[in-house]
Amino acid sequence: MFLPQTDATAAEMQEAEKARREGYSRVEQWATEAIPSEIRQGVTVTVQEVQCGDPECAPIDTAVAIMFPSGGRGMLGIPLESKDVTKEALLEVFPTEDVLNAWARGEEAEWPPMDDYDDDQEFERPRLRFEVGQRVSCRVGPDPVTGWAPGKVIMLWYREPNWPANSWAPYKIELDDGRNIFAPGDVDQIIRAVDN
Repeated sequence: MFLPQTDATAAEMQEAEKARREGYSRVEQWATEAIPSEIRQGVTVTVQEVQCGDPECAPIDTAVAIMFPSGGRGMLGIPLESKDVTKEALLEVFPTEDVLNAWARGEEAEWPPMDDYDDDQEFERPRLRFEVGQRVSCRVGPDPVTGWAPGKVIMLWYREPNWPANSWAPYKIELDDGRNIFAPGDVDQIIRAVDN
């Protein structure tokens, strides 16, 4: 049974939501400003808090997705709630100019850099939100409204042979138009559930 919210509880929730939204806006602005001006045109930066189930990490991380008009994209995470992220904390984990330029050209570039593990070495991956066969909608363009395409998950923990050791994309998706793509992150700004 749910108890009705008190005015104080409702006010606290509203204040927390306001702080989160303001944090999103600040991080988005700082991230956009950190992208070199010559490749900034048309870039979409989205920010979202994600819950981390790994006991070794912060309970809530701030995820930043950077999408270029070329289709190049990448993500980074900050182990803080958005309201607590400072510009210095963002810049500490921000991609290098070489990585940003590769993404701007539509190329793959590893970020963050992975430690070189032996390909045979097993390591624990986080649990994903979607399963093989599940219908999803994927961000395929820079427009936040029209830049989505429906499809279904066809593989978990996808990787291409030319990727560095232990670099993985959470999902491989077959779009309804027949294209196969991968989702570089498991956040709503890149891949989300659709109603069947």
